[in-house]
Amino acid sequence: MPYNKVYKVELLLEIMEKSEILNISNDWNFWKKDQDIGIIRGDLVEKIRELSETKEIVVIKGIRRCGKSTSLLQFCKKLIESGLEKNNILIINLEDPRFKNLNLNLLNKIYELYLTELQPNQNHIVILDEVQNIDGWERFARFLHENKKIKVFVTGSSSKLLSSEYSSVLAGRHLDLEIKPLSFKEYLLFQNIEIKDNLDIINKRHSLKSEFKNYLINGGFPKIAITKSETQRKELLETYFRDIIIKDVVKRFKIREINKIEDLTKYYLTNVSALQSFNNIKDVLKLNLDTIERFSYYLTSVFLLNFVKKFSYSEKEQLLNPKKVYCADNGLRNSVAFVFSDDYGKLAENLVFNNLNMENKEIYYWKNKKQEEIDFIIKKKQKIVQLIQVCWNIEKKETEEREFRALISACKEFKIKEGLILTEEIEREDKIDGINIIIKPIWKWLLEGKL
Repeated sequence: MPYNKVYKVELLLEIMEKSEILNISNDWNFWKKDQDIGIIRGDLVEKIRELSETKEIVVIKGIRRCGKSTSLLQFCKKLIESGLEKNNILIINLEDPRFKNLNLNLLNKIYELYLTELQPNQNHIVILDEVQNIDGWERFARFLHENKKIKVFVTGSSSKLLSSEYSSVLAGRHLDLEIKPLSFKEYLLFQNIEIKDNLDIINKRHSLKSEFKNYLINGGFPKIAITKSETQRKELLETYFRDIIIKDVVKRFKIREINKIEDLTKYYLTNVSALQSFNNIKDVLKLNLDTIERFSYYLTSVFLLNFVKKFSYSEKEQLLNPKKVYCADNGLRNSVAFVFSDDYGKLAENLVFNNLNMENKEIYYWKNKKQEEIDFIIKKKQKIVQLIQVCWNIEKKETEEREFRALISACKEFKIKEGLILTEEIEREDKIDGINIIIKPIWKWLLEGKL
């Protein structure tokens, strides 16, 4: 083919590629149309704003579909309403299937085309959404941050978004924010119920208790919270699960044994809040120990699972003892686990863990030689500051005595004067052996202190 024809073909392909990039980018940006920003999560938007003021790269992480991208859209909308020109924001969605050959070259092309076509001012914003899909993204983010002096936001569905190799490139240049599914208070806002003070809790207690049961079962993913059809909720949650396993685990870690990772995950989800030993799982699922350890690590790195250690002043004892497993969302768990009729206790404990984990507390469980057990002990620096039992139904005398006995033993060991038992309904206070035992409904505890 003559040179001129080759040149024309290449030029035509380049024009077509630029046109496609612009079309895709236009779909995700505010340039020519409004974007659906959903229901405002005000506290999250404010946290993002505060981080943006530091002028560092802001890295937003969390489980898939928890609201990372939407929260950034809400932040951008607020900036636009405050006077920022729409063309001064570039959002690149790296999960759009129309983008081919995800690499640094594509990122550079998108950015150069943005500069040429939109002509933003020098103080613009670039958002790299689900950036773990691009190898070497951190070099591009650093280039924008240092050379262009612009605000860079990054989102991803992996806690390893800033592993050791990334951190070395972005050292001292990034601040992280982990976003989780909706808290109960946020979930209520999605149901058009606003709680401003304790009087609201009293006046709206019947609707709060009803919504709590829905939250307990369906979980806190934003789209699930506004989906009324049970069938649609289940389909959505099953899709979330498949995407987490396939996109975030299998593809990222190049796993071939998909059935094994699915079996292990479903086993964990079925047994949330239970003690787990890798050696026991090895016998149950017929998997080798190395596979279980690797897969378990992968599942925590994508924010699906958390493992809680037994409290001990000995690090060796912490490592040798079984761990408790918790899932990031009850609805996700219920959509794929083998669910039983008595699961309210498991779900309640899982929910309490996730609420404690939202506040980034240092969490352990406790068990003594008498096999008395405390679900959660909260450590701050070198001191145990709170003991929490979760018991869905405490009405039976033997159940109450068991929970009280463990709580009193732990309070005495850690020299704490107060313990908390969280239940479905009961609310009262008892004093035994100088220990104040507070019993409170979980739904009420979830709201108190969040006002």
